Amino acid sequence: MAGLTHASPSVETAPVAASAKRRFSPGRDALRRFLRHRLAAASIVVLLLLALSIVLGPFLWRIPINEIDFTARLAPPSWEHPFGTDDLGQDLLARMIYGGRISLAVGFAAMGVALLVGIVVGALAGTAKGPVDAALMWLTDLFLSLPQLPLLLLIIYLFRDFLKGWLGPEGGVFVLIVLVIGGFRWMPVARLVRAQFLSLREKEFVEAARALGASNLRLIVRHILPNALGPVIVAGTIDVAAAIIAESTLSFLGLGFPPDIPTWGRLLFDAKDYLDIAPHWALFAGGAIFLTVIAINFIGDGLRDALDPRKVM
Repeated sequence: MAGLTHASPSVETAPVAASAKRRFSPGRDALRRFLRHRLAAASIVVLLLLALSIVLGPFLWRIPINEIDFTARLAPPSWEHPFGTDDLGQDLLARMIYGGRISLAVGFAAMGVALLVGIVVGALAGTAKGPVDAALMWLTDLFLSLPQLPLLLLIIYLFRDFLKGWLGPEGGVFVLIVLVIGGFRWMPVARLVRAQFLSLREKEFVEAARALGASNLRLIVRHILPNALGPVIVAGTIDVAAAIIAESTLSFLGLGFPPDIPTWGRLLFDAKDYLDIAPHWALFAGGAIFLTVIAINFIGDGLRDALDPRKVM
């Protein structure tokens, strides 16, 4: 009888412990906090639909982007042309699909450049002490103080033709815009990573790994950096939105991709002279930029709430 009484709690303890472990999983809790942010959850759906339409659109809507039809010039939206046509009779839906691939590719590629440079600089500054930290922060403050838009325009104006001849008209401009936009977006990431490293490098788990003989590189890669990535991911979403806006601004000013490559910013630039007679042209291009940027910003807000350590139970 005593044996039965003793065995009963041990049988019940295992499921309860497993249930508690599942209940308090950090990943599950973060996902639950993210989904609780309704605008972020809805924005994920919107962004996925945009991405699917951009990827699958060329297979479903086979009108060439450069097919000219003067008989349908500046036609309003219809069944034949759901987004209408431009001043050359080119189908705007086909051009929007093609331009979306470039705009999103520029956004995510520029984010990658900004995160890479920012993480390296921030990690070095947060790990090193004295002159190295001071020099890297001085460099970061210097870049933050520069007027970014004039420098963007100047650098693209100076090097655009060179890279066009080297990598082609589309590839050269793409690489240049990605490098320039990413090169002016790494500073907030670097400051954020440095602050995280300064906070984490004195924690008990880092001291324990150091006492066990872990090298500085192992401490950074295996212990400090993974715990610092939450705020960096949030900053990365902001960089995607900022890069899309920067590319659209450059294209709108005529310093982006060539006229035959229809990015969303280029479509908006071409539509500015026909706002009174063909408002659909600017409406769809501007709406795509607005919807993408606001969806990414809401996703960033949701990730910030989900990855905030103060909200971990």
